[in-house]
Amino acid sequence: MKAPGAHARRGAAMLPGPSADTAFVPAGPPGVIGAGPVPRPSAGLPGAVVLDEVRALLVAGGGVPGPARVAAALRATGRVLGDEELLAVVSTLQAELNGAGPLQPLLSAPGVSDVLVNSPDSVWIDCGRGLVRAAVRFTDEASVRRLAQRMAAQAGRRLDDSVPWVDARLPDGTRLHAVLPPVAVAGTTISLRVPARRSFTLTDLVDAGSLPAAGVRLLTGLVRARCSFVVSGGTGTGKTTLLSCLLGTADPNERIVVVEDSRELDPAHPHVVHLESRPANVEGQGAVGMQQLVRQALRMRPDRVVGYYRNQDPMSQSIALTVPM
Repeated sequence: MKAPGAHARRGAAMLPGPSADTAFVPAGPPGVIGAGPVPRPSAGLPGAVVLDEVRALLVAGGGVPGPARVAAALRATGRVLGDEELLAVVSTLQAELNGAGPLQPLLSAPGVSDVLVNSPDSVWIDCGRGLVRAAVRFTDEASVRRLAQRMAAQAGRRLDDSVPWVDARLPDGTRLHAVLPPVAVAGTTISLRVPARRSFTLTDLVDAGSLPAAGVRLLTGLVRARCSFVVSGGTGTGKTTLLSCLLGTADPNERIVVVEDSRELDPAHPHVVHLESRPANVEGQGAVGMQQLVRQALRMRPDRVVGYYRNQDPMSQSIALTVPM
């Protein structure tokens, strides 16, 4: 079963590079979303040396790099910019210090489900039609590593030589997975899964050709009969979308408690409680596992308990077990 926006194929295509005044932003699926090129900052934007100077001053001062602080930092470097150039600098630095840096336009583009960084000059995206190469480049390996570590810190996780990988959810719901060298042989890798911007229904799945009408009758019958069921499959096969749709058909008077190792489910149901596991801190303390959360869920007067976790088996990367109480 393929959910709308899920991987349609595993093939890859090379997109032409951007023009001198545009940055690549992918187009969405045909007939659904379209996104054109996004203008680059003005040609008068300061070079890398000036940005490095401003960046260093902002980092040293702490806080959010708003227009006033950026202007002050620019004055400290002896450069004078117009309004357009100033706004371009603010946007660039906010993306670097608070967002996803050069990946931010890709994550914000409509229709993008995955953004993958294999190396400084190898960035790929998926808009639901398979992977395509994006015309986005990092300066060097160190810049990719810094971005991965900063995003891990946003999620409250550690990423360094002693803990060379991270699997976490960012504050905006984006799923982050990153691996540092030498575990990642060619350099730091970053995998970002963008959360769905809307909730789907079973009717949407039928209209998209992801599910036959007969399948809808069977699945809704399972939910209404309060049967236990398992949803299992590999990456991009639509497990989360399908399970969210099914939970949305449950009786509105039921209380659903969802237990996840990283929150992904967002059913359109009026009474859902989410519990999320937590890894240990840098001292190795404070871990909260799925088993502990299930025990707590059983004490929360649930009508249904949903356990959603990622498996180590590469052929079945996620499993969701739904049990009516």
